[in-house]
Amino acid sequence: MTTREECRALDEADVLAPFREDFILDDSLIYLDGNSLGPLSHSSQSRVRHALDVQWGEGLVRSWGSAGWMDQPQRLGDRVARLIGAGPGEVVVADTLTFLLAKLLGTALELRPDRSVIVTDHVNFHSDLYIAEGMARLSPRPVQVRAIDRDHLDDFLTEDVAVVMLTHVDFRTGEMLDLSGITRRVHNAGAIMIWDFAHSTGAVPLDATGADVDFAAGCTYKYVNAGPGGPGFAYVAPRWQSEIRNVLPGWLGHVAPFDFEDTFRPAPGVRQLVTSSPSVLALAALEGALDVWDRVDMNDVRRKSLALTDLFIELVEARLPGEFGLATPREHSRRGSQVALRHAEGYGMMQALAEVGVIGDFRDPDICRFGFAPLYVRFVDVFDAVERLVGVIERGEHRAERFRVRNAVT
Repeated sequence: MTTREECRALDEADVLAPFREDFILDDSLIYLDGNSLGPLSHSSQSRVRHALDVQWGEGLVRSWGSAGWMDQPQRLGDRVARLIGAGPGEVVVADTLTFLLAKLLGTALELRPDRSVIVTDHVNFHSDLYIAEGMARLSPRPVQVRAIDRDHLDDFLTEDVAVVMLTHVDFRTGEMLDLSGITRRVHNAGAIMIWDFAHSTGAVPLDATGADVDFAAGCTYKYVNAGPGGPGFAYVAPRWQSEIRNVLPGWLGHVAPFDFEDTFRPAPGVRQLVTSSPSVLALAALEGALDVWDRVDMNDVRRKSLALTDLFIELVEARLPGEFGLATPREHSRRGSQVALRHAEGYGMMQALAEVGVIGDFRDPDICRFGFAPLYVRFVDVFDAVERLVGVIERGEHRAERFRVRNAVT
């Protein structure tokens, strides 16, 4: 079993170790919930303060032009593009993930007018399921949503399927799907492929171009560290840039917003997916987060992510044999950057862990989730987290009466 001294040696050799200093972290806490909300970086804090004090405080309305507020959706989209393997002009930052999925679903359905089915995963994130049902109801033609077992996707790729929407990394288990292989199979069936990159962006290397992805959307508040409620982003492959239509059009997606025309004329390409005015303070936080990511090699992130998750699995199974079930795949090719452990008393486990300074989270019915963000999580954090987990179980703290009633946020 790996020792704490060996973990310290791994930290000393880690090329990503200096990035921990970019974040505002409490060293008494072991933060393993970056798969839900990333921590604040010094650069995001600085960018937001500048946007508040200088751009808004001094520039006032003039900053829409002088500070480039109007251009942020495209300018920041080009910076996000690097994280998903896309090119300039292929990504736009706007709204939130759910709204962007709605827009992409709407345009995908229009691109396949002779087909009438949306296929998605029955264990997909619930907001994705809700928005698929909502867009089906809003379609001018009858559209059906089939929520399936993704392991049997090929059985459902029939000639009536217009679009398939899947999440690349499962939010509960951390299982990573085959981006290229699934996209290819969907294309072979004549359907459009939409990917949700919520738990992938900043967590694993992505190659939207190489995988021939049609459309993708993601969020920035998890591994990208852009803050609570951080903006979403949408990717549109070059081949669709002239074909898409924003089904939720707004003035900033207009080719000439300040002409104030009565009829919507879409801006070229992905820019038309912008609907309303940019959320300037949220975009300032994202810009600060991207200041960190601009210096990061995603291959280094992936190597450390796998090493951290391997270590966590090794230590849990060595120190607590038989206590947990492993929901996350062991195969590296099928694993994102989190580890999910199953336990019948999982909710109390995560609450008790928080009280001893290890922050993860819980998902029904029995999932204890631990996110391993390589920019700030250390190998010694993994070792210490498992030691504290052992202590919680040995003392029976997870069975405390106060944990029998769940909080609204788990």
